[in-house]
Amino acid sequence: MRNLLSILLVSVSLLWGCLTPMAIADNLNFDQGAEIFSVHCVGCHAGGGNIIRRGKNLKQRALQRNGYDSIEAIAEIVSNGKSNMSAYSDRLSVSEIKQVAAYVLDQAEKNWR
Repeated sequence: MRNLLSILLVSVSLLWGCLTPMAIADNLNFDQGAEIFSVHCVGCHAGGGNIIRRGKNLKQRALQRNGYDSIEAIAEIVSNGKSNMSAYSDRLSVSEIKQVAAYVLDQAEKNWR
């Protein structure tokens, strides 16, 4: 119930323009994002790489070049997939998708260290 309330408050705040993407990231649990990443993403994206298409990795430069340098953009591709990447909206909740998107963005800013 608490998570649902948090999601609702964040959603309402976004609609009113009160929160920036980084403020949203501050409210997310990076440990949970890391756990979700290790279960669902690391098989193809270990260390921010991409074993299928090297240029489509999760490094900050590639995310910026490909237009995936925000939580919303990363969450969109995680949810709906694209090309060789599967959609995860049927396996992960909206909250989990945002958590993993925030984790990916945070790791990209740290150069996956």
